[in-house]
Amino acid sequence: MLWNKKNKYSELPFDKEAELEDAVNKVKEVLFGEKRIYLDDKKKIGEKGKTNNLPDGYLIDLTDSQDPKIFVVENDLASHQHLKHIAVQILEFSLSFESSKVKVKNVIKEMLQSRPKELEKLKSFAQKNKYENVDYLLESIIHKKESFNALLIIDELSDELETVLISKFKFPVEVITLKRYQNSSDEILYEFEPFLYEIDEDTKKIEISDIDTIVVPAHEDTFKETFVEQNCWYAIPLNSSMIPKIKYIAAYQVAPISAITHIAEVKKIEQWEDTSKYILHFSEPAKKIDEVKLQSSNKAPQGPRYSSKERIFEANTLDDLF
Repeated sequence: MLWNKKNKYSELPFDKEAELEDAVNKVKEVLFGEKRIYLDDKKKIGEKGKTNNLPDGYLIDLTDSQDPKIFVVENDLASHQHLKHIAVQILEFSLSFESSKVKVKNVIKEMLQSRPKELEKLKSFAQKNKYENVDYLLESIIHKKESFNALLIIDELSDELETVLISKFKFPVEVITLKRYQNSSDEILYEFEPFLYEIDEDTKKIEISDIDTIVVPAHEDTFKETFVEQNCWYAIPLNSSMIPKIKYIAAYQVAPISAITHIAEVKKIEQWEDTSKYILHFSEPAKKIDEVKLQSSNKAPQGPRYSSKERIFEANTLDDLF
């Protein structure tokens, strides 16, 4: 329930997948942000006689000028779909995508032709970042190595499903949960966290293409025992599409120290036990650095934050980073 003194909103579950898809379209500008393009036409991909699939849409992510991406989108209701079905569906999308990249590019170009506003946004990005044209931009995104990314939009995410999405796939799978609420006047509210919201927040002072470091808050006892003595840090929630960028990990020691004090090179990132979190193994013991102190209390990391090693070394306070 969502409540204030004027209104009470009770959850209004989605009965059909089409209702969820309609909700995604209603909130897409806020859900995805201005640097992403959502295309929701259902177009079959895959090779004739082999695996064929019908994704619910595509999301073109232009936030990283050095590495634009395309996410294949699947909308599902947790109550209607078995965990196995969702996992298999995403796997089949990856197989169809990899086997028919030319078809995928043509499908996306066809969708863009009926969306002049979105096509113009893509043209502007291509021109600004020195791609010859939209066709060449799409070609470079789709045909690069490990180009498949998946986005699951679901009304409820169980711990079991979240763990499966991490453990079973070698490609990135991002997840958005979207819920719907209604009051007695039939007014609707939607509950969601915007796509890669925490990354968008961290890139207000740094280009996403420059990110190479994850900053983690650490208490004194676990910092010494794990970060320093075991040369690792675990149970970290990470966005799967950001993992390839992470080359370093920096430790922010909480009060009374209240500063980033150490940094280590990351050797390997693995799933942490049977969970939806990760463990980062260091290449060598963490090195002490000039402290980057907390100046404004609202800047203290409450969870993992993205930055760069170079920016951390240049910073005087956390205000310079976040």
